[in-house]
Amino acid sequence: MTAPRAGSRDDQTRRDDQTRGGQGRRDQSRGGRPPRSARPSVDPARQAAYEAVEAVHRDDAYANLALPAILRERRLHGRDAAFATELTYGTLRNRGTLDAILTAAAGRDVARIDPQPRDALRLGAYQLLYTRVPAHAAVSSTVDLVRAVAPGATGFANAVLREVAGKDLDTWVGELAPAFEADPVGHLALAHSHPQWIVRAFNEALGGDFGETTRLLIEDNERPPVHLCARPGRADAVELADEVGGAPGAFSPYAVYLPGGAPGELAAIAQGRAHVQDEGSQLVATALTLAPVEGSDARWLDLCAGPGGKAGLLGALAVGRGATLTAVEVAEHRARLVAQAVRGLPVTVLNTDGRTVGADPDLPESGFDRVLVDAPCTGLGSLRRRPESRWRRQPSDLPPLTRLQRELLTAALHAVRPGGVVAYVTCSPHVVETHVTVTEAARRSGVPVDFVDARTLLPAGMPGLGDGPTVQLWPHRHGTDAMFLAVLRRG
Repeated sequence: MTAPRAGSRDDQTRRDDQTRGGQGRRDQSRGGRPPRSARPSVDPARQAAYEAVEAVHRDDAYANLALPAILRERRLHGRDAAFATELTYGTLRNRGTLDAILTAAAGRDVARIDPQPRDALRLGAYQLLYTRVPAHAAVSSTVDLVRAVAPGATGFANAVLREVAGKDLDTWVGELAPAFEADPVGHLALAHSHPQWIVRAFNEALGGDFGETTRLLIEDNERPPVHLCARPGRADAVELADEVGGAPGAFSPYAVYLPGGAPGELAAIAQGRAHVQDEGSQLVATALTLAPVEGSDARWLDLCAGPGGKAGLLGALAVGRGATLTAVEVAEHRARLVAQAVRGLPVTVLNTDGRTVGADPDLPESGFDRVLVDAPCTGLGSLRRRPESRWRRQPSDLPPLTRLQRELLTAALHAVRPGGVVAYVTCSPHVVETHVTVTEAARRSGVPVDFVDARTLLPAGMPGLGDGPTVQLWPHRHGTDAMFLAVLRRG
């Protein structure tokens, strides 16, 4: 496909200067943008979405942190805030597909387009292909945005967007994606906007079932509901659901599904009666407390506690069991978050490395009855909530992560007493982070261990739990993040 023509030769020269990264004679501020006073008026919701997407790509920000701050700064509420949120998350989720289409429409790889017009074009293409925004409104508003952030690229942006608007999404995908029969991974990656290596990892974890893999990818691109955790002893899930206008969860006795809004503004969260937590995270944390142990049951350990959601739930459960929890977090700022999350609960927070078991007097060998290892991982199980992660993670991230996972699980197996239990949890279905890590750590730990059938520690009748003894939860099966759970008893 040839590149769209847009204006005179002089115009094209100026646009080429812009898209190749040249700054020319622009009078611009930090980030290559014109001074705020010189910018044309842009729809505030689209401007907020642009700033959030730009922060993600320029500063490696997380959308779930950047966007709320931008909405507060711009005082956007109601429909404007909802539209900005849809544009931000939709553009980030579908970046892979959008970039393939923009590459074809522009006649050049998106990597050759300067960051400011590139992010604006992504937002515009998302509106054209994935929303009900009329084409003329999507094009004109995006051109206004480009004029504000990269004025030399307005003609180029207008031409590219009109090319995008000439076909619907299915037509574009049909033209650009390889045939499913010839290359199922390549087809699904482009059609559902996931990197190919992630599609392969999901497919392997699902036993090679491409039909189920497709359903998972579709679910990954849906906006997930907000889940609350009603803290045991402080709130009842049914009563909390009535209070916030939500619904009790399908599986966790503490889960509440929130229909929308800003959960941070809820009185129950401000009062410490509830916290935001995916239902899958609630289930795997609770499973640790349900595994039978012989003898004492008073000393619990969360070896990787930040930012504190699971520690908060375990601490609340510990109150009713006469137990105490030690919560370990190596990063100082995350340790502060844990301390905030467990305020008023029988929890001691240690800002240290969980791998120091046996060398740290606060982490003695055989010193705990129950241990949770919520290990650092790729986070591939929460791509619904953190869509930018799919583009940041690389296969090269796996070796250092899996080494850390094995070391932490080995430390946990030494920290638990004989007869006690360890729950190994990751928010990833990648088999290297799940089955391989658990098997290797158990083999190398030097202590005898047996697997507990984790299915028996989840709600009766919960579907799709597999053959055991480990459990993999899935967004498309259970409506949760893709949490993995293995429970081991030390012999």
